[in-house]
Amino acid sequence: MYHKENDVFTIDVVKKAREDRYQHHDYYNIDELLEDSHLMARQAVRDWVKSEVSPIIESYAERSECPTHLFKGLAEIGAFGPSLPEEYGGGGMDEIAYGIIMQELERGDSGIRSMASVQGSLVMYPIYKYGSEAQKRKYLPKLGSGELIGCFGLTEPDHGSNPSGMTTNIKDDGDAYILNGAKMWITNSPVADIAVVWAKDEAGKIRGVIVEREMKGFYTPEIKGKWSLRASVTGELVFEDVRVPKSNILPEIASLRGPLSCLSKARYGIAWGAIGAALDCYDSSLRYAQERQQFGKPIAQFQLTQKN
Repeated sequence: MYHKENDVFTIDVVKKAREDRYQHHDYYNIDELLEDSHLMARQAVRDWVKSEVSPIIESYAERSECPTHLFKGLAEIGAFGPSLPEEYGGGGMDEIAYGIIMQELERGDSGIRSMASVQGSLVMYPIYKYGSEAQKRKYLPKLGSGELIGCFGLTEPDHGSNPSGMTTNIKDDGDAYILNGAKMWITNSPVADIAVVWAKDEAGKIRGVIVEREMKGFYTPEIKGKWSLRASVTGELVFEDVRVPKSNILPEIASLRGPLSCLSKARYGIAWGAIGAALDCYDSSLRYAQERQQFGKPIAQFQLTQKN
């Protein structure tokens, strides 16, 4: 039913549409392939999305504002580094569990999934995989608990799909490196406490650098006016003679293989997330077809709708 108020049409069903009434459909018995731990993780995340994300996400997306208060909740449901060892702040689960969690988060909103997958796959993972034991102990538990928020700096304004062409660089300066350059389109950067940044050293090798918020010359301006993933926060990373202690260099990697391996892990989660978005689209369409009445019956009873 429509009402006209001050020349603005409002729809009664909007409030109903904002309720998360998602129901799971498993026509091919995929759930039979999952372990109990997978199903429990999925249900926990699904319940959280229904109660904490779905009721508010449309409003945040319309305002292009990030619900940063959800970072703590994401940590509590184990969405940060779920497949990393528990001793380092991860969930100790397998990669299927990680994928399922990303699937459920993206069913709620792509931006929320992006917030989580960046933290786990692009910040925690490289520190775990290529960091020193001291770096792991210092950063990972706080990242896993949501006490620290991280971001990942690879893409540059002039070097996106060609990361090997990066111009961001570090130069030896005694007990530290001097970092200069810029990164673009970085999820979480305006709210990040640390950034895992990839830069070329003086020999041309690509090194991972952990940059901390309080380091002088480090700036993270926010990018405004996005058309998609509007509920996630995106910005730049700018480095102007940032002095980074050598203890903040990831010691176990010195090549492009480092950042590319992180992207592979993140894209695995993104693929699961795309399935989550598709599941929600299907469920919403099915419910609409069952409720929408035309010619005295739900449109789901028409053959053309059934075929689609």
